[in-house]
Amino acid sequence: MRWFDPSQPQTLQGAVLFSYLNAAIAIIGLLSSRSLIELVILAGGAGALGIANERRWGYYLCIVAAAVFLCVQVVLFIYYPFVFAAMLNLLFSVFLLALLLSPISRNYARIYFK
Repeated sequence: MRWFDPSQPQTLQGAVLFSYLNAAIAIIGLLSSRSLIELVILAGGAGALGIANERRWGYYLCIVAAAVFLCVQVVLFIYYPFVFAAMLNLLFSVFLLALLLSPISRNYARIYFK
């Protein structure tokens, strides 16, 4: 079992590290408030562990978690358009989904993941 695979493409490496970072922040958020979005982000962290171990379920779980997180951030951005945290969260959620859905990541997952 690996936490990180340096032989994967840079897009997947970045997505794994970014998902782990989001999960660590979500754990801190769970200590202060009980929100469902933190559980979705933790699912993304579990998906990142699956990606690091070249599992197809991890790749799909991470994509679903990132897409749900992006939808929540879009809604928050609509309601709070001039809040810097909302803008930053929206930017990072788009970045994570772009890393996961890049052609390099998709091809690598299609060929090498079990």
